[in-house]
Amino acid sequence: MIQNPVLPGFHPDPSILRVGDDYYIATSTFEWWPGVRIHHSRDLKHWRHHSYALTRTSQLDMRGNPDSCGIWAPCLTYAHGLFWLIYTNVRTLAGAYKDTHNYVVTAESIDGPWSEPVYLNSSGFDPSFFHDDDGRTWLLNMEWSHRAGRTPFAGILLQEYSRDERKLVGPIRRIFEGSSLGRVEGPHLYKRDGWHYLLTAEGGTGFEHAVTLARSRDIAGPYELPERHPLITAYHKPFDLLQRAGHGSLVETQNGEWYIAHLCSRPIECETGEAKGYEDMHCILGRETALQRVEWTEDGWLRTAHGDSTPAWQAPSPDLPDDVPPADPIVESFDKPALSQHFNSLRVPMDSGWVRPADGALHLRGRESLRSHHDQSIIARRQTALHCVAETALRFEPESYQQMAGLIAYYNTQNHAYLCITHDESLGRVLRVLGSDKGIYREWSDPIPAGNAHVKLRVVFEGAGFRFLYSFDDGAWQEIGPTLPSAMLSDEYATRFEGGYARSFGFTGNFLGMACQDLSGRGKEAAFEYFRYETKVR
Repeated sequence: MIQNPVLPGFHPDPSILRVGDDYYIATSTFEWWPGVRIHHSRDLKHWRHHSYALTRTSQLDMRGNPDSCGIWAPCLTYAHGLFWLIYTNVRTLAGAYKDTHNYVVTAESIDGPWSEPVYLNSSGFDPSFFHDDDGRTWLLNMEWSHRAGRTPFAGILLQEYSRDERKLVGPIRRIFEGSSLGRVEGPHLYKRDGWHYLLTAEGGTGFEHAVTLARSRDIAGPYELPERHPLITAYHKPFDLLQRAGHGSLVETQNGEWYIAHLCSRPIECETGEAKGYEDMHCILGRETALQRVEWTEDGWLRTAHGDSTPAWQAPSPDLPDDVPPADPIVESFDKPALSQHFNSLRVPMDSGWVRPADGALHLRGRESLRSHHDQSIIARRQTALHCVAETALRFEPESYQQMAGLIAYYNTQNHAYLCITHDESLGRVLRVLGSDKGIYREWSDPIPAGNAHVKLRVVFEGAGFRFLYSFDDGAWQEIGPTLPSAMLSDEYATRFEGGYARSFGFTGNFLGMACQDLSGRGKEAAFEYFRYETKVR
């Protein structure tokens, strides 16, 4: 059986592709660098992180992008001897307007190098390519409307892309305005038995999220819906372990079996058995990727193999040989020139001006504050389980309270918790827990003098709560600060509406990592000796 989610932790908006015997899933990365995370499998059960597509600032410029902007909903396809990757770089999110610039890059190999981007349009997000069997290529994307009194999800647009001219050509057609679920987005187009099948996401990205399938004989529509829809949704079943199911894409195996990759979430409250309703649920792992087996009916529609639109915790695996990757190391020792591909930075590349492995440690030069949208010094990885431990040891000698370095649990600039070494005028070198709660600066502990001690830092997540610990000179672990609610690092906690408009969105998931700030501008450096991340079985 396929155990869901197949990509745990922050892996939303999956675009699945088969080329020969190889399967790939591309997922959104939002403000985290590098852009577009690609996983590989040969059996659909076991997945390994393969690469990133956008690794140069000429392909992706996110410096200054607000929280939950950046890369939205990539689409990965293969045609005409090339891999094609379309993506949106969202630069404005809150309020009525969205600035959503769509680009395409290509590569002869999934390993790259990926080309310089070709600009497509900015009319909306979630772009995808459909390569028709007549040799033509078509772009689809949702259209965003800022006008008052109208749905902002104005429908799915279709326009031809000229590969020779490397630009969009011909008329723009609105081919689908969605079902009664509303908020239609995430289009993917497929062709089978003379039908064009349009797979879309509907219902928004929260607990009402869904996958809808429509079809038409003509690529330009009109598209009809089946009597029974949506294809997948977890809505109206608030106690199931997999929630927020939506935004899917299809793949056919070598043996003619069909699967859908879709996003989902695992709320803390469903895991702990404390779920009361959607208004009390919180997803700190963000939106993850799951797989369901689907089957074609006699009348040419898709249904899940288990017969229910609710996403299944397990799905039948295809008839393919097992392909089990080696386990990821628990401890990263920083004794190699390249960092693990599980590590990411915020908005900008990990260049030698602020991050460098040297002398068996990872050196971070302190830069801007944890509220910055420009030059933060954070190296972090996705949290992939509700029960886990992260740990590090560091060498850091601050001379000012404006200099800080340590272990961070980071959702975004407004919601994070930080166990750091800093300086106090009276106590000298100290430890303390600080952070931000809905944008309000917080200090969750009194300073603890650290003197000249060698310092280890640890954070432990235990479902509904997390706590920080420290050790001086390899001594016993001591708790510092209170147990904090894990919910403060969730999508739902980070989302806020005022007057009918979004003021902030939570589209990512929690990260655990190492950080360093020097608000004085002197560039004080911290050396992290290792980073340990281990998931726990409850």
